Amino acid sequence: MQPWLYSAKADSVFILAPAFVVTLGAVICASRAQAAATTSPLMWLMLVVGVDVAHVYSTLYRTYLDRGEARRYRSLLISIPIACWVGGVMLYAAGRMTFWHVLAYLAVFHFVRQQYGFLRLYARREQQTPFRRRVEGAAIYLATLYPLIYWHTHPRRFSWFLEGDFFHLPFPVLERVALAAYVLALGGYLAVNIRERCANWPKHLVLAGTVVSWYTGIVVYDGDLIFTATNVVAHGVPYMALVWFYERKKSRRRGGFFGPRMIPIYLGLLAAVAYVEEGFWDMLVWRDHTQFYQWLAFLPQIQEPALLALLVPLLAVPQATHYVLDGFIWRLRNSGLPYGSAARNVSMSSGLT
Repeated sequence: MQPWLYSAKADSVFILAPAFVVTLGAVICASRAQAAATTSPLMWLMLVVGVDVAHVYSTLYRTYLDRGEARRYRSLLISIPIACWVGGVMLYAAGRMTFWHVLAYLAVFHFVRQQYGFLRLYARREQQTPFRRRVEGAAIYLATLYPLIYWHTHPRRFSWFLEGDFFHLPFPVLERVALAAYVLALGGYLAVNIRERCANWPKHLVLAGTVVSWYTGIVVYDGDLIFTATNVVAHGVPYMALVWFYERKKSRRRGGFFGPRMIPIYLGLLAAVAYVEEGFWDMLVWRDHTQFYQWLAFLPQIQEPALLALLVPLLAVPQATHYVLDGFIWRLRNSGLPYGSAARNVSMSSGLT
């Protein structure tokens, strides 16, 4: 019996498959994607707005729009957005790139922890020794950290948010040490699971999907489109699915919004809010995709540093709040996730983004 979160079909399609599907697509289209200097406007609209920004707003269903959770986390739901904006203003006042450095590394931490969180969710029914738990944790962390270290030590033609948001580390030996640890950790994972005859395929596929998508998107290829696709699809789609699974299981007895026929509306609302948010970003700050936002053409592009120091952190509040809130709402000891009593020992602190 596999430890599915919702069902074999739903988990396979929406949580496990995205990393493999998007990586396969990247390999097939590699020559064309590598030739593109940047992600095309249409692909940007589909991937960045339709998946990456949209998944940020799925947190609303899990918090502000969930009556029980809104009561439970009332003080956090009020204080965290305010703290994110105030902290962002202070960082931006210290320097534009200081703000973007911090936001980029907060996002990276969030992405890395999500993969660990899914691995622990699928391992929730296993009786694991501390040693095996540490080995598996090292494997899933290094599946993400090694590509990131490679990125920091090898110039790439893409960025997380904007050029220069990651620091360059001119230490080739660091990458070689990380590679050795990466290989050792993956070998250790394989060894302990073979020894235990563990046939937990969802858990194994979470690790395998993380390895192929992160390594392919960052190390194998050096292109903006491939990185964007492997980065946001493998991260955003499973997150939106998990939120749906959680709310669906909670509401199954009483019906309500989270019925199968409402999935298009669930996703459509996320995409619509994401589209509006990116419109304000684009017209007030970037002016990169104005063709999609002619209805906001009356907005001026803000260039005054003092106004940007207030505006940019304000626009970033939804994603910063999403990163921080996930450190609280997916703590399974307290969240009441409907996956059985064995889930009580699993924590997804800062993990699901």
